[in-house]
This record gives sequence, structure tokens and C-alpha cells, in this order.
Amino acid sequence: MASNIVYVARDIERAMGTAPVGDYFIVTNNTPYAKEIKDKYPDNVFLINSTVLLDTHELLLNVEVVSIIEKLNAKILVFKNTLNIENICKEKSWTLLNPSAQLSEKIENKITQVSWLADLSSLLPPHSISLAKDIKWNSKVMILQWSHGHTGDGTLLIKGEEDLNILKKKFPDRDARITDFIKGPMFTVNIIVTDTNILLGNISYQITGILPFTNNIFSTIGNDWAVPFTILSEKQISNIEDISLKIGKKMQNEKWRGLFGIDVIYDEERDLIYLIEINARQPASTTYESELQTNVRMHDVPGITVFEAHMSALLNNPIILPIIPINDGAQILQRVIDPSVSFDSTKLLEAGYKVITYNNKKPNLDLARIQSTRGIMETHTKFNKNGKQIIDLIV
Repeated sequence: MASNIVYVARDIERAMGTAPVGDYFIVTNNTPYAKEIKDKYPDNVFLINSTVLLDTHELLLNVEVVSIIEKLNAKILVFKNTLNIENICKEKSWTLLNPSAQLSEKIENKITQVSWLADLSSLLPPHSISLAKDIKWNSKVMILQWSHGHTGDGTLLIKGEEDLNILKKKFPDRDARITDFIKGPMFTVNIIVTDTNILLGNISYQITGILPFTNNIFSTIGNDWAVPFTILSEKQISNIEDISLKIGKKMQNEKWRGLFGIDVIYDEERDLIYLIEINARQPASTTYESELQTNVRMHDVPGITVFEAHMSALLNNPIILPIIPINDGAQILQRVIDPSVSFDSTKLLEAGYKVITYNNKKPNLDLARIQSTRGIMETHTKFNKNGKQIIDLIV
């Protein structure tokens, strides 16, 4: 007998890797986009009214949410597990499907990640770890990373000794990872781990730090699944797949199950692929990759989506079909730059793009997610006609 699953999410977009039908339910905040989904799937989507958007752990403590979960006798799925979420589920005797929060923290933390990788740390660019006060300026541009960051906020470009001294004075006893600055395009792979398999999603080009979408040069603002075939050679694609499998195998040995993602960078000067980040959770690009895969499957291409594989892995169900390949499609985020400026999606919708808007005011948070069934990049940092159209329609 199948178990009911409730995906509890602050943002409903995270849970839309598959349609909420049958034994799959979503509990989320009452937002305009969530209302659209609720209208389509009234029996499987539950919206929670609040004066502010509730985070996942706050939703899990909400009396109405508790009642829904208990009534459905459901297992819980979240976007990113935390110790707080784990403790809430344990106290309420709920089954949480996500992998261990402690393991996730060990892998994602930029400092502990190096020791966790062990011999695989050679996949990273040349790096060192020390207290900020002990970092020496070596007359070369460097990347400094704190243990945690979000959308690029924990990654800093150090161009000169003055930049470094400011940080050393402000955070002298904070651990930092120092990495050589690498020039080149970045790519993302969503990977699913089961008891027996490592399944690779589709390589996407990571759109990063481009105006007018963000003013943070390290902020990830989107993915393009078409342009990797233009930028990368077969050998480079093979190298990325090899890194993905190595990290996947290590995750598997640690009893990780379900989705995680890696970011890699192509070093244009040395012609090398380096690992730069491991996201020990469901990656943000999962939902749209799965939507694009679903569209491809409608044209008689066999297989399953990355989100479907994620669910199967967490439920320990066998995965027989392959991951559906895609070679087109993109999404890009408009992040909050000026909190006083609202986002008008009218022209984008008229042009055929899908747009999800958010009620965020804090700088660099999501303001709008723009999705296209066609690629929007011509090459690294350069938009094609679709990308230029999107810019024209929002500026």
C-alpha cells in the first residue's frame, strides 16, 4: 500500500517537480502562484494563511499543518533538512524522508567539506584553510569563502591587500577557505543516489552575476540546458560526469539517498574542470529540469525526471527507467536590487514566458523566476535573442 507524502515548503515552486495528485500532497504559504496551483489541484494542495511567509520549520509547527499531516498519516518531505526540522518531526513521531541534516551540514560547509572529501579534495581548485587573521596576501586575486553562504553571499573576491585587511580586521577568528581565482564558465549537475545506482541529471550552464538580474557577481541567477553543448567538448562533458560519479559514490557510501547537486567550473587558462560546490539537498534547478523532462516525455521519450528519481530513491523504490535527457530550456531569476521597485510580468507573459513572482524585499532574494522552453544563452555570459528579449521586456 502506497504511503501519502506531504511536501512542506515555504515556496511552492520547490515542491512542483511533479504534479500534486494521488498520494502526493503539498503544504505551503498562501501566495498568488500557490493559489494558481491550488486551483488546478484543489484536493492535494493546502495553503496556510499568515501575515508573513512561514519558513518550513514554522509551517511544521502550525496547528493547521499538524492536523493535515496527522489526518493524511503522511511521510514528510522538505527542500532542505535542518536539525530543527529533524527534531520537530522526531517529537511528533513523523517520518522525515530527507537525508540526515548533520550529514548535509558536513558536506555543504566550505570548511568541513575539504576534510569530508579527503582524497577527492584534489577535485577542488588549489585551496587552503586558515583563520582570516592568518591569511597572507600573495599578490594574486583570490576567492575567500566562509563556511556558509547563500546565493553567493558567502563568497568574496579579494582583488588586493586592502580588501583582505578589511576582512581580517572585521572577522579575525573566522575560518575561511582561500581558493585560486578561476576564470571560466560554471555548470550544474543534479545527481540522484540510490542504494545501488548513481543517476546523473542533465548538465546545465549556471548563469551567474549578470546585470540587470543581480548586482552580486557571485549570485546564481539561472540555468540553461541548451548552451553546454556549445561551450563544452565531449571530453569536458565526460570529465564533469566523472566528477559527478565520484562525488555520488562517496555520498552513497555515507548512506545519502535522493538528490544532491554539484557546481563545477571550466578553467579556461588550464583547460581543466574543477569542483567548486556541493549542494547536499534538492538543488533549486530540480523543479524546472523535471518540467522540461516531462515535456520531452510527451514526445514518446522514455524515462523518469530527476524529481521522480529523487522520490523513488527516498522511498527506496527501484529505479528501472533512465533519466530523461534534455538539450533545451532555461530559467533566470530577477533578484531584488531596489526593494522599492516592483516587478511587472505582463510583457513577459504576453511573449510566452512563464513567470513566477515573489513578495520579497530583502536585497538579492528572488523577485521573479522567468522560464523559457528554449535556451537563452548564446555562449558564456552572452545572451542569445531569447535572453536579450527577456532583458528588453523587464528593463
